[in-house]
Amino acid sequence: MPLIQLDDPDTTLAMLRDSVAALAARADGPATVRRRRAAQGDLDAATWSALAEAGFLALTLPESMGGMGLGDSELTVLAEALGRSLLTEPFANLAVFPTTLLREIDASDAATGLAVDIGSGEAIVPVLWQDARGAAAPLPLSGDRLNGSAHLVPGAVSATGFLVLAEEGGDLALVHLAAGAEGMRVATRPGLDGAVLGQVTLHDTPAATVLARGAGVQAALDAAIATTRMALAAELAGLAARALEITVDYTSNRVQFGKSIASFQAIQHRLVDMWAEAEFACSACANAAIAPAGERAQAILAAKARAGDSATSITRKAIQLHGAMGFTDQCDIGLYLKRAITLNATLGQPEELRLAFLTADRAA
Repeated sequence: MPLIQLDDPDTTLAMLRDSVAALAARADGPATVRRRRAAQGDLDAATWSALAEAGFLALTLPESMGGMGLGDSELTVLAEALGRSLLTEPFANLAVFPTTLLREIDASDAATGLAVDIGSGEAIVPVLWQDARGAAAPLPLSGDRLNGSAHLVPGAVSATGFLVLAEEGGDLALVHLAAGAEGMRVATRPGLDGAVLGQVTLHDTPAATVLARGAGVQAALDAAIATTRMALAAELAGLAARALEITVDYTSNRVQFGKSIASFQAIQHRLVDMWAEAEFACSACANAAIAPAGERAQAILAAKARAGDSATSITRKAIQLHGAMGFTDQCDIGLYLKRAITLNATLGQPEELRLAFLTADRAA
């Protein structure tokens, strides 16, 4: 079955896959999704703690920040394994995004300490930087006061603090706020995949800790977006491949007219189409993971677009091939579709990413 294939001379990638598989066997992704949805929670504390204990939250942080100092290949394999296991905790948004921001800004004791806490699971620190349409929208910073609203915030209820992308006098700044700071209000709504998304509003909130200012913040934001997209693409590729496996197993065992429906030519054609889509997604993610620095940004755009299209297409076809059962909430395949739609919409739909790819290609 499709798998992101990368060179693994020291078996680090194989060990990562095995570690996630062991964690997934204990966590039971589909059951966790349903339990979190019923509780209207934004993440499962036990699963998040398990990810932290395994070192996954600090995977790409340097050792000076309490991390493992690993790179794109390891992040890709880890995210793929999370997708295959349907471990839907917001790993990319709550681990990859903030730690990359903190890693890329100028080093300081405050940034290092916060990164260590995020990596260890002691701190949950979403980033406030998007408007309701998912576009970058820095919050106004006047003097030492922050105002405005940030949308699409994962983990807003469980957060111990927030990183705020702010703007003052045309310059960007990165500010750390404690949860429950003066003038902060958090509203929530259910997400499609069972998690809760937040809207965080600030009214004359004191900017207690400014971690960085100036051009370096934009560079750090660009790096965080790119690396998070890479993780999202790999997670999409993983859940697409697993949805295909589930469907192959179901159609092989579903008997109609005295034989399995997988023996029917029309079903075989559909399964082959799904397999090809999954393979293309895995290949695009592998290309992004090993792309040289000058080609990395475009390779990530291509991988996220391809994996998003593949995952949503495969999971929709999987539901159809499950028949009427596929449309029921009790059938796990529907959870894969909802997760695929959610991740596909995060940090850019495929059409948007392809336009960005073409723009970058013409500028090169």
